[in-house]
Amino acid sequence: MSTPLIERELMNVPRHRWTVGEFHRMAEVGLLNEDSRVELIDGEIIEMAPIGSFHGGNVNRLTRLFSKVIGDKAIISVQNPVVLGGYAEPQPDLSILRWRGDDYEQSNPHSEDVLLLVEVSDSTLHYDRDVKIPLYARNGIPEVWLLDIQNRQLEIYREPINGQYQQRDCRRTGQIAPILCPDAIIDLAELFPGSGT
Repeated sequence: MSTPLIERELMNVPRHRWTVGEFHRMAEVGLLNEDSRVELIDGEIIEMAPIGSFHGGNVNRLTRLFSKVIGDKAIISVQNPVVLGGYAEPQPDLSILRWRGDDYEQSNPHSEDVLLLVEVSDSTLHYDRDVKIPLYARNGIPEVWLLDIQNRQLEIYREPINGQYQQRDCRRTGQIAPILCPDAIIDLAELFPGSGT
């Protein structure tokens, strides 16, 4: 099946990649309002899926579990931006960040500030796995967890080398801690309540 002419032509049209600075200026001048649920991915402004109660509840559960085990050793950031190079500012569902006295009030965190990123996925599973995980690997994020809430499993990505994670694990039971926060042990039975684990 051939691609229609217009689609083929559009594939060859140069596109403008928005920088993080331009993205911020759009918000400053009112092109993006504070209620806009968008993030910058590889220079493109991507509309984010609405947060339903199932998704929100899982983010809240993760936040509560991490809060108990991390305390003041690191900063837990929920659905806030992380600057990744000049053309990306995603908003992961949860970030564990290096401690900083200003709580990142003076500037958004960058890749070197990240200990762990977590994406909670239901309707966005393929996008998170195929677009955001590779973006995180290319930017040297040391560890990413993808919480697949439909399949009740946690995918763990570690060791970014040459833009790809070298380790990938999938768990439904047991305990796990981020490699850069080894004391922050999460029991998957608490993460997936009612699963019989």
